[in-house]
Amino acid sequence: MAGGQHPVKLFVMNGDGGWDCAGKGQVSTIYIERLEGMCLLVQSESDDSVILESKINLDTLYQKKRGTLIVWTDAENVNKALSFQHSESCQEIWEEICQVQGKDPTEEITQYGLDETGQFDEILEDSNIESPDCELSTVADLADFFNSFFVSPNRKERLIRILENGGYLKKLLELFQICENMHDTEALHHLYNIVKGVLLLDKTSLFEIMFSDECIMDVIGCLEYDPALAQPEKHREFITQSAKFKEIVPITNSEVKKKIHQTYRVKYIRDMLLSTRTPREENFLPSLTNFIFLNKTDIVSMLQEDDTFFSEVFTQLKDKTMADDKRLELLIFFKEFCEFSQALYPQSKDTLLKKFVRLGILPVLKNVMSVDDFQVKQAATAIFACLVEYNPSIIRQFAMDEDQECKDDELLINVVIEQMICDTDPELSGAMNLMAPLCSLLDPETMLISSYEYERSKFLNFFYNHCMHNLTAPLLSTTEKDKEDDGFGPDQNRNCPSVVRLMRKMIGLKDPQYNHYIIRGNLFEPIVNAFLANGTRYNILNSAIIELFEYINVENIKSLTVHVVKKFYKAFESIEYVQTFKNLKSKYEQQKDQQSQVKQTLHSTAYRDTKHMTVKKEICFNIDTREEAMLPVGNDPDGDENLMESKSTEENENNVGPPKITSSSVVRVASAFSGGAGDGLSSPCSSSVTTLVDYPDDDNNEEHREDKPPPTKRPNQSS
Repeated sequence: MAGGQHPVKLFVMNGDGGWDCAGKGQVSTIYIERLEGMCLLVQSESDDSVILESKINLDTLYQKKRGTLIVWTDAENVNKALSFQHSESCQEIWEEICQVQGKDPTEEITQYGLDETGQFDEILEDSNIESPDCELSTVADLADFFNSFFVSPNRKERLIRILENGGYLKKLLELFQICENMHDTEALHHLYNIVKGVLLLDKTSLFEIMFSDECIMDVIGCLEYDPALAQPEKHREFITQSAKFKEIVPITNSEVKKKIHQTYRVKYIRDMLLSTRTPREENFLPSLTNFIFLNKTDIVSMLQEDDTFFSEVFTQLKDKTMADDKRLELLIFFKEFCEFSQALYPQSKDTLLKKFVRLGILPVLKNVMSVDDFQVKQAATAIFACLVEYNPSIIRQFAMDEDQECKDDELLINVVIEQMICDTDPELSGAMNLMAPLCSLLDPETMLISSYEYERSKFLNFFYNHCMHNLTAPLLSTTEKDKEDDGFGPDQNRNCPSVVRLMRKMIGLKDPQYNHYIIRGNLFEPIVNAFLANGTRYNILNSAIIELFEYINVENIKSLTVHVVKKFYKAFESIEYVQTFKNLKSKYEQQKDQQSQVKQTLHSTAYRDTKHMTVKKEICFNIDTREEAMLPVGNDPDGDENLMESKSTEENENNVGPPKITSSSVVRVASAFSGGAGDGLSSPCSSSVTTLVDYPDDDNNEEHREDKPPPTKRPNQSS
């Protein structure tokens, strides 16, 4: 007795938990005498060889899945499965299995009380499942077919492999045109769900098909028929009519045009899909985002190679007779191009920025920033921010080069500062948009330091000499009224916390150059005066000033600690409600003790070396005296040379330079510390020898140091 034969694939689970296809053939149920029972028999479709012979045992658990799968574990504890081409065939074999076991064929499992079904949930994803034909009569079947694959990651991968092969997606989109022409709303709703589901698979290979010139408008058309809406959207009408592509400057490269059109439309599709995103979905559709990213890179690269195109763009931008609307269109185009350029690698951005600077983009921006048109200013600000983000060093170099040919109020940086200060928007949107690029330009951490040129020193000197007064003008204007009789009354110091915060920001940089300027300019004096004038009032000014000095204490900024204690401690000595100033004094004393110990160590070392050398000199002197007594006076044949050498040596000693680091130079350095105070070790030339360590509390050099001009460059190290 045997049942009918049906086409199937046999799958066997391997040791890694995956499923291997063991062959394709015809399955039937048949009684096999040597196995003494009804069996599942699968014979190969190629040569009729037996690839499965499995007895249907009464206690074996069989399960039917998704209408086309029968899975079980055989007597050898091996998981096996049959994948049927048609659900009718699967049901016929299932009924025969249930008949042997005496089970109800309407159920989808033949045993109960066993919890082993979970292992079969994601099997057979590579089975040869036939997809329905793309016809008007099968749209509902197509919807069920696609929905059955959207339920799990493994089945989605199987669907992707189906859609990647052949022209199935193109046929599906051709079906959309038929349904729309026939006004079949139900079918169009099915196609909306199918196409949206395929897009959410987020597969680049499928995007290449769907976003081609041949298909993309049909994809957008499908997305108009959302079943949740009473009326279809009009996405295609908006793209083709309301959002027309306008060539401000003719683009001769047809590939660039195609990429621009495609990128805009794909972004439009992505925005539609994003509208349904849930808050928990992070990194939504990364492959689609990357598709847009690569398109932008291609557009920028192709336009970058077209020298004629950008020459024409800049020629028009520099034309002062150009109509305002035309200039705005050019700036908006250039802004969009800069935004596209964000996709480039840093080296490519540098190359592009240098090209723009050479063509004259920065003078153009300087001119249009002052135009009394909000949209023009907004576009120019966005472009300037993009260029600074590309490479602030190139913008700094341009700004410094301008100094040779422009007045201060015509400099690019000063134009930017003016636009910040004079922003008429109550929300200060323009000022806020310019603040970020200006902060980037002034950030010392992004300034290059090389053995040939110190950008930090060079640019900051330029900025402080030509631009700083414009940036601080509003701050100074608000505090000008505070200056009455060089004092601070109860109402006059209300703007002082703005100044204290500025000083706090400067100290927070921990830059030795800033600290040097603060010390040399005695910039703490007005802060201290404001603190004393504020008296015992506990207000924001009091807190801000104490926090400033506490920061110096906690961060142990040695140069500022010494300066504050030596200059202002008497003013703070009576302050008891905080320990900040006493802690500063304590750290100052610790520094002095440490320096004193270093001096004593050097002095002791110098004394031992000097005593040793003195003994050696006495021995040498005695030997020389005996030898000299043996020479006839006036008969030394080399006497003239010795005399010349002696004079030369004496002249050299009278012109002592920085000592070489030798054992004898240690003595001369140490004598400078000792000051020749009663120890008999002071060298005659010690006054001309400088110390190797510049101690902050060296009173002898303090006034001389403060009179020096600031150093042109010092290494960025902790104070």
